[in-house]
Amino acid sequence: MPFQSLAEFRTLLSRLPGPDAAAIAAATDRNEQLTKPPGALGRLEGVAIWLAGWQGTDRPGIDAPQIVIFAGNHGVAARGVSAFPSEVTAQMVANFAHGGAAINQLARTFGARLDVQALDLDRPTADFTENPAMTEADCVAALRKGYEAVDPKADLFVAGEMGIGNTTVAAALAAALFGGTGWAGRGTGVDDAGLARKEAVVAAGLARHKAVLGDPLQVLACLGGREIAAMAGAIAGARMRRIPVLLDGFIACAAAAVLAKVTPCALDHCIAGHQSAEGAHARLLADLGLEPLLSLGLRLGEGSGAALAIGVLKGAVACHSGMATFAEAGVAAGA
Repeated sequence: MPFQSLAEFRTLLSRLPGPDAAAIAAATDRNEQLTKPPGALGRLEGVAIWLAGWQGTDRPGIDAPQIVIFAGNHGVAARGVSAFPSEVTAQMVANFAHGGAAINQLARTFGARLDVQALDLDRPTADFTENPAMTEADCVAALRKGYEAVDPKADLFVAGEMGIGNTTVAAALAAALFGGTGWAGRGTGVDDAGLARKEAVVAAGLARHKAVLGDPLQVLACLGGREIAAMAGAIAGARMRRIPVLLDGFIACAAAAVLAKVTPCALDHCIAGHQSAEGAHARLLADLGLEPLLSLGLRLGEGSGAALAIGVLKGAVACHSGMATFAEAGVAAGA
C-alpha cells in the first residue's frame, strides 16, 4: 500500500504527478485548427484540452467513466442535525444495489460504471462535539478504501456519497479549513430549529478540536466521516493514476478541500461538476478557485450533479476529437 498513516498520506500528496505538457500543447494546436471560429465552443474547448493533459493524448475520450458512492454513518447525527434518521443510510445503500436511486439512472444514461462502498455502517463515527470522529487508524483505513476503489482503467472518475448527517460534517470541515461562520445549511431539508442545531454542533466541534485546526488531515480525522475520508482518498488515488475527476456537491468538495489545504495543486486534475443548492457550496467553490460546469438547483448528493456533468465532458471531447480540421474538411480558415 502507498500509505499506512496520515504522515505517509501527507508525503504521497507532496509527490502528485502533473498533466502531460506535450499532450496539452498538441491538443491546443488541434483546437486551433478545428472547423469553427476561435473560441466558438466556449468553455468546452478548455475542458477538452484539460482532459487531454490528464489522459496524455491530443484526442481525449470518455469511454470508461467510473462513479463510486461511499456511504458512512455519523455519531453527530444523534444531535438532530438531519431531517432523516441514520437508518436511511443503509436503506439507500440497498436502493443503490437494486438500481432504484437517481444515481443509478444517471450512471446508466451516461455509460458510467457504478460501484458502492459501505464503510462500517454499523459503527458510526464518534460525536465530534465530544471526541474525535475517527481514530487515526479509522481515518487511514477510510482513505485507503477510497484510494483502492479507483479503477486504473477508468478515464474519468466521480466520487459520490451517502451518509445521514454529512452536510453538518462537511460544514464543520469547511469552517475548520477556511474559517468564518455560516457554513451550515438546510441539507436534507431541516427547519429553522434544525438549522440552529447544525450551527451549534459545528461551533461545538470547532471548539472541541481547536488544537488541530491548523492540520488539514487531523481536521479530517477529528471532524470528518468515513465516506468523506474515502472520497478524499479516491480523489488522491485518481490523481496518482492521472485520471481526471469531476467533483460533486458540497460534501464532495469538502473532502477535496482537505487535499487542497495539504497541497495547493492537489485538485489540478479536478473540475467542479455543478454548484448545488446547499447554501455554502458556492462559497466553498470560490474558496477552492473552482468554476462549476452546471447549476441546476440540485441538492441530492450521490454524485448526481457530477454524473450529469459527464454529459458535458462527453460533448466536449466529441467535438474536440471528432471534428475535422480546416485542412481535412477543405474549408478556408479565417484570417
